[in-house]
Amino acid sequence: MEKRKIAVIAIGGNSLIKNESKSSATDQYEAAKESTFHIADMIESGWDVAIGHGNGPQVGFILRQSEVTHKVEGQPEVPLDVCGAQSQGFIGYMLQQNLQNELFKRGIKKNVATVITQVLVDKNDPAFQKPSKPIGGFMSEVEAKQKEKDLSWNVVEDAGRGWRRVVASPLPQEVVELDTVKALIQAGVIVVTVGGGGIPVVDDGSGNYVGIASVIDKDFASSLLAREIKADLFLISTAVEKVAINFGKPNQQWLDHMTLADAKRYLAEGTHFAKGSMAPKMQAIIWYLEAGGKEALITNPENIGRALRGETGTRITP
Repeated sequence: MEKRKIAVIAIGGNSLIKNESKSSATDQYEAAKESTFHIADMIESGWDVAIGHGNGPQVGFILRQSEVTHKVEGQPEVPLDVCGAQSQGFIGYMLQQNLQNELFKRGIKKNVATVITQVLVDKNDPAFQKPSKPIGGFMSEVEAKQKEKDLSWNVVEDAGRGWRRVVASPLPQEVVELDTVKALIQAGVIVVTVGGGGIPVVDDGSGNYVGIASVIDKDFASSLLAREIKADLFLISTAVEKVAINFGKPNQQWLDHMTLADAKRYLAEGTHFAKGSMAPKMQAIIWYLEAGGKEALITNPENIGRALRGETGTRITP
């Protein structure tokens, strides 16, 4: 019997929003359809997959809706962990249904399931001492200071555009629903999981999990999942076809392949990969390969098939 090939695919929440004028639920559904078409190609060629995804824009929309209904109608504001759960359901539904439809068209009998996933973080993670991830809408200084007082928010002035709430981005420690995800993959189910990096939870000291206001990097969470399920491939689907060093400079160089040692060296040099975009992706891949991962791949959704055939993309190996 041929050994099954298992891949973890991390797709960005931004990939579901082409631009600000194309951000409705219908627009996002159509964008999800495009991504799932390429994932279906992968499944058709013999891969079993677990899909992680970002939720940055979507959770921002949910927060903004909460803020507006609070102001206008006096409704209670929705806690951030609940917003994360809502975004997992919303995005998971779009990916799940589109992928089910595409597999049905191709005569592939595979089920798709979304798992609302909690991810354990350390309540003593240093990130909680220095919250830095902006979320939600802009506010006046007066409103921001009132939120700080009433809701214990951390707020900062954001580049002259107004005041915003900031939260911590702790490192993921454990996928709480890991056994469920493993069982589904073993049964041949395509799983959408660790959405938005997972809903951050902490142990309250008595063995109970409780949600905490923070966000987890989706590439870090997908990397953790790939390590835990011993995936054969960790694929990050992003906005670029390949990774470049010296990006935007005269000596820019697109890379077809790099080793783990190369990736660590480029990341350590600190000039190649932007902190908010490519740097966390490279760190996530480094952790995966250091833990015994076999191969990682970075490309954009429309080139997944070609990248798997070695025709494009950036391949990172031990």
